[in-house]
Amino acid sequence: MNFLITGGAGFIGGNFLHIMTKKYPQDHFVCLDALTYAGNMETLDPILGLGNFRFVKGDIRDRDFVDKFFDEERFDIVINFAAESHVDRSIDNPRIFLETNMIGVSVLLDACRKFGIKRFHQVSTDEVYGDLPLDSTDSFTESSPIKGSSPYAASKASADLLVLAYHRTYGLNVTISRASDTYGPYQFPEKLIPLMVQKARRNERLPVYGDGRNIRDWLHVFDHCRAIDLIVRKGRDGEIYNVGGHIERSNIQIVETILKTLKKDNALIVHVKDRLGHDRRYALCTNKIEQELGWKPEYDFETGIAETIRWNLENQEWLRHVENGEYRKWMERYRNL
Repeated sequence: MNFLITGGAGFIGGNFLHIMTKKYPQDHFVCLDALTYAGNMETLDPILGLGNFRFVKGDIRDRDFVDKFFDEERFDIVINFAAESHVDRSIDNPRIFLETNMIGVSVLLDACRKFGIKRFHQVSTDEVYGDLPLDSTDSFTESSPIKGSSPYAASKASADLLVLAYHRTYGLNVTISRASDTYGPYQFPEKLIPLMVQKARRNERLPVYGDGRNIRDWLHVFDHCRAIDLIVRKGRDGEIYNVGGHIERSNIQIVETILKTLKKDNALIVHVKDRLGHDRRYALCTNKIEQELGWKPEYDFETGIAETIRWNLENQEWLRHVENGEYRKWMERYRNL
């Protein structure tokens, strides 16, 4: 089969390509990425020489380009990782989130209809559900109401609704995965875990929003990728699947774990003004994917966080290139592979 992976130079998409190009050597994978600030060709360096992988630079918002691209490539499956995804950035500048996460998805859906794609998979987020009280034991199911708090969450929820509308109105074969906070190698260093590892390593202050009690359900990127693979290949048409790690930790617990692992003092923690509209707790019910597809997370948090901290410490060159923009010069060599 011929797969299009949009946003494949990012964190989750890049890990997905690392795994799938090796797991399915008989399939062909094309990565389409606009290489904005979080898209990094260095992430794809380990697979650039594989015969079943190719990279193309392009923007999913560009309708003329996308139509021509689909016409030339004749994809079987499209998996959309492409998205603006940082909540703080969406608060500062909502427009780019609406353009990429909504308009870009509409362009892809139209191309899928026009060129007979067998399945379109939308990679979404648990943030579309909004949040739960800290003292609650409830969890979101696939039928929970959508009530995202941030412009980012609202843009992803809108994209989900558009995907489902194309399924009902046009009969397009679609699936959606809504995953909890994902962590692991190659994560952009503005995100909580890599950011705190870098700051702790340098003995810098570690800024924690508000009281730090906000709870997230943590999912290792390898488990996330396994779930997407199962949904795309075996999931039911038109269905949503929650993907959660069943590892609820507060932000302050995450930061303290990182400091303990690196043998640093908790005195490095500094509490800062809380994020606007900051969600308190996320939790997902994953009965559906477990019962229908047999998926369960394999990573326990102690193993996953230890491996992730170690990866960040051992890949300072990759992180340095991302932080100072050097990777943009590096990836000029890989405009179209």
